[in-house]
Amino acid sequence: MARKIILSMHVSLDGYVATPDGGMDWVRFDDELFRFVGEMTEEADTALYGRKTWEIMDNYWPTADQKPNAGEHDRQHAAWYRRVNKVVISDSMKGRELPRTRIFSGNIAEQVTQLKQEPGSNIMIFGSPGASQVLMENGLIDEYHLFVNPVALNKGIPLFKQKDRVNLKLTATKPYECGVAWLHFRQR
Repeated sequence: MARKIILSMHVSLDGYVATPDGGMDWVRFDDELFRFVGEMTEEADTALYGRKTWEIMDNYWPTADQKPNAGEHDRQHAAWYRRVNKVVISDSMKGRELPRTRIFSGNIAEQVTQLKQEPGSNIMIFGSPGASQVLMENGLIDEYHLFVNPVALNKGIPLFKQKDRVNLKLTATKPYECGVAWLHFRQR
């Protein structure tokens, strides 16, 4: 059975995942939401990122739990980040060799389809709007965990950008105290 690719993304009410300059200062979190995301990540053994998101993650998570003010979420996610395999979609990083990290460039759809056939558990994609759009365009995302924040950005980087319609089935929802609503969709 093929592994599932699970997208976890914060989104504004009007469908943006970041401001035009990539800012995410509008994203809300609380402890309950952190715990939920932690449970999702524990079911995955691979993280898939675009280059920009990977650079942000790799600059923070390997040592996030060693900071004096590290909370439960930082400790949990840092440990997860260090132990999982990473895949980075990037033409500019082609040929680089990094520990527990594979670089996909060229025919991304073919490489990700092969990745889904390899033994293992879920593949999580956090943020990475460009990489997510490539995967959506090729029908490779199996589940969408969208965290809808109570803000309309009116401009920015959109979640959905592909040419064709994306038909999804809503399977669960949950509001959080911080004002975020979780929506879980499956690919039809």
